[in-house]
Amino acid sequence: MKRRDFIYLSGVGFGALMLPNMELFGNPIDPLAALNDGMDVGLKKQIADIAMNAAKSKGATYADVRIGRYLNQFVITRENRVQNVANTESFGVGIRVIANGCWGFAASNNVTKDEVAKTAERAVAVAKANAKIQGTPVELAPQKGFGEVSWKTPIEKNPFEVPVQEKTDLLLAVNAEAKNGGANFVNSMLFSINEQKYFASTDGSYIDQDIHRIYPSFVVTKIDKTSGKFQTRRSLSSPMGMGYEYLTPKEEEKVKGIVTRYKQRYDIMEDVKNATKDAAEKISAKSVEPGKYDLILDPSHLWLTIHESVGHPTELDRVLGYEANYAGTSFLTLDKWQSKKFNFGNKLVNVVADKTQPGSLGAVGYDDEGVQCGKWDLIKDGVLVNYQAIRDQAHIIGLDHSQGCCYAQSWQDVQFQRMPNVSLQPGKEKRSVDDMIKNVEKGIYIVGDGSFSIDQQRYNFQFGGQTFYEIKQGKIVGMLNDVAYQANTQEFWNSCTDLADASDYRLGGAFNDGKGQPGQSNAVSHGCPTTRFNGVNVINTARKI
Repeated sequence: MKRRDFIYLSGVGFGALMLPNMELFGNPIDPLAALNDGMDVGLKKQIADIAMNAAKSKGATYADVRIGRYLNQFVITRENRVQNVANTESFGVGIRVIANGCWGFAASNNVTKDEVAKTAERAVAVAKANAKIQGTPVELAPQKGFGEVSWKTPIEKNPFEVPVQEKTDLLLAVNAEAKNGGANFVNSMLFSINEQKYFASTDGSYIDQDIHRIYPSFVVTKIDKTSGKFQTRRSLSSPMGMGYEYLTPKEEEKVKGIVTRYKQRYDIMEDVKNATKDAAEKISAKSVEPGKYDLILDPSHLWLTIHESVGHPTELDRVLGYEANYAGTSFLTLDKWQSKKFNFGNKLVNVVADKTQPGSLGAVGYDDEGVQCGKWDLIKDGVLVNYQAIRDQAHIIGLDHSQGCCYAQSWQDVQFQRMPNVSLQPGKEKRSVDDMIKNVEKGIYIVGDGSFSIDQQRYNFQFGGQTFYEIKQGKIVGMLNDVAYQANTQEFWNSCTDLADASDYRLGGAFNDGKGQPGQSNAVSHGCPTTRFNGVNVINTARKI
């Protein structure tokens, strides 16, 4: 493979990692077809009732029905041309039941009255077959029925109503800005997702939800022709639970002239301009000297560390060992929670789970078990106080209710415990990023997420980033290369010594939080302010050990 091709494919490949599961995209459709109303909500209720009645007639003691229409649009460009525009739709029904004390599930893309009755009967047959080998019967936390209710992502502009031409014009303008700034390669992408989900259960709920998510991104590559060295810088955007208004920037703020920040909005043109300069500067940046540093971590970086070292280990099914075969367990075992005093981090560390946060990827009104979503503490004053639990797990940790974090990536997948938005709360005292930097004698300011590695118990880890700035005696003195930091989860969060206030709080996140067998993807956000960690071990990733 030629070097030119390798650089380009590397950039595109990284972008692909941020996508939802490509298998979920469904059947190609015309862009205008995405604006069709879909099945009438009254007909959905009729079909759901038929499914639930069929399940009960075959012996089910509980049943829920999810009728889902999933719309996806992705626009991909490279330099001065459009590479791909695709619009897809997936539509079908998934039915979950309890019979003989055991779960059963079946799904169909034929959403007719006769077919859903047959699908419900298949789900009951699966449950009865499973019951022959299951020990303890399923124990569900009680859940009241909500009757007929609805919830919508509070968007200002539906991305699917924006002409494709307008989107390609924007992305090509982004590419032109990078090329004019000296980039050798650039590709940009825009992904829009709409989940139209209807849930009904024998508890008495009929819930209609309309959920939107959007993700603009790019990768810029700069090559030094003399040395043959190259560097890339990806966008600092985050996927969001918003409409097209996300691309209308508001509330700009520059920090040390390095990066432009936005509160819930994103200026892609400003970001690509900065990215092109960053990529060029990275080529000549000096390689880091290994050692202990105080780290100032921007939210565009820290969200991923939160995801891996806090979000995953507080998933109750992982704690119980259900994920051991695929993605590991958790060091936060039940005995640590039961002690009510396990030291997870510094007393400044307060982490909440929240399925209601505006603009976040995980924001919905109700989860895929018909539980109304809410907010709860995971880490309080540095102490582990709770986990993430759904209806059939709640009793294990003494809860009389689900925490509303059950999700399935599509109608054809069974729902199970998935990570809600998990966020580090900001400091209570007024603290800007400049205030934090000026007190650092020897440190590194890290912006943007990069490669990472973490063990199966979510304890020992290593994280890289996008750009790294050396701090000496309270001032940024230049850019660094080849930076990664290593720690274990406890020592890292105990080294947290300072947090910016709520004015600096921002969301990061991903469409592709993978879990389960067969694997499913979950969209989740993580909020935090810029945060300081003292005495963290930094390695040079370019040096051989």
